[in-house]
Amino acid sequence: MRIGVIGGGQLARMMIPPAVELGVELRVLSESEGSSAILAATAVGDYRDAETVLAFAREVDVVTFDHEHVPQEVLAALLAEGVVVRPSPAALAVAQNKLVMRERLTALGVPCPDWARVESADDLAAFLADHGGAAVVKTPVGGYDGKGVRVVHDASEVADWFSLGGPLLTEELVSFRRELAQLVARRPSGEVAVWPVVESMQRDGVCAEVIAPAPSSVGAIADMACDIATTIAEKLDVTGVLAVELFETTDDRILVNELAMRPHNSGHWTIDGSRTSQFEQHLRAVLDLPLGATGTHREWTVMVNVLGGPIGAALTDRYASAMADQPTVKFHGYGKEPRAGRKVGHVTAIGDELDEVVYQARAASAFFEG
Repeated sequence: MRIGVIGGGQLARMMIPPAVELGVELRVLSESEGSSAILAATAVGDYRDAETVLAFAREVDVVTFDHEHVPQEVLAALLAEGVVVRPSPAALAVAQNKLVMRERLTALGVPCPDWARVESADDLAAFLADHGGAAVVKTPVGGYDGKGVRVVHDASEVADWFSLGGPLLTEELVSFRRELAQLVARRPSGEVAVWPVVESMQRDGVCAEVIAPAPSSVGAIADMACDIATTIAEKLDVTGVLAVELFETTDDRILVNELAMRPHNSGHWTIDGSRTSQFEQHLRAVLDLPLGATGTHREWTVMVNVLGGPIGAALTDRYASAMADQPTVKFHGYGKEPRAGRKVGHVTAIGDELDEVVYQARAASAFFEG
């Protein structure tokens, strides 16, 4: 069994250990030399070039992804040659374009923020007038980790985006208590596995911390999050891991914010905290193998991202002091050079007392600041 992963980032890197354990051959098409997933990189090339991707795909049994940016025309070329692509191009299209996502989810009856497709400043001004003078505007493609997203109070604030042509997505500015994320995995035969819903905390638009399960989520919140994610996975015929980012609003709604059809930052806690990690589960799913149990090892798991890292030094230079101070915490480095705002690793703590687990994870991550 040979799995080809398009994209050489940290998500592909974290698929390597479970692939080794399962005895599955993992090959990676990396964008550049020295990628995070260099240990499994068997080719370097442009994922936007159909011939490059086809040459890579001919040597594997199934193709999956480290990111959602492979153009649809390249994916179509894979299908035309009989390559097994999971998730499918049709499902990926929903995650690749935020306008398509909103259209499809709305058609499915999935709860979303009030939204509109805006083609001009006048369209946006009308939406602002109907929504209290504030809105969130997003570029339909290319945005992630807070990029391509602006909170605006006047249409002129996105004049540069309108000047590029094409529509924008505008949404109500949601008043929310917290952000949640629900991970689900689905295999082609239809089996679905769901992890506990988690709470995520953002810093400058980037996920900084995750608590699993989300505090005070047992019951209605967990049921709603599970139902939403399962509905999306089934109706869109998703294969692999699907992450559904959610808002828990101040008026007690659960709304879908974003989708990711791949392992996701909000699921990194599963490596150490769950019976089956999201990365092992993704490999099982794309191979159509029975899915693993998603229960937790302890009552609480807290994951803290290392953002930026020790500028001018290697992450591993801080390991000795961090590990000595927090011997129960697990450390994960991505093989990336530290720079401001960059995700270069994460730490995970597990235990039965939430305050203690939060302290351990934050204390461990603090060794890598600055």
